[in-house]
Amino acid sequence: MFDPKVLDDISNKISALIAASPAKDVEKNVRALLGSLFAKMDLVTREEFDIQAQVLARTREKLHALEARVEALEKAKREA
Repeated sequence: MFDPKVLDDISNKISALIAASPAKDVEKNVRALLGSLFAKMDLVTREEFDIQAQVLARTREKLHALEARVEALEKAKREA
């Protein structure tokens, strides 16, 4: 795989070239357009996603525990 330092160097050189050319205005316009599109989309941050994944995992654990408890109660009722 590529060395991240090499990729950073290439990115920095491209950014420097763009900054010194009319393409900088194009970059600003593209960034503004993408920012506007992303704002309209129903996106969440990675942090929000991770938090919801943890909540879901805890909920699943509770559900499995409750299912086991109901099964045990039903079994005890059948045996009585």
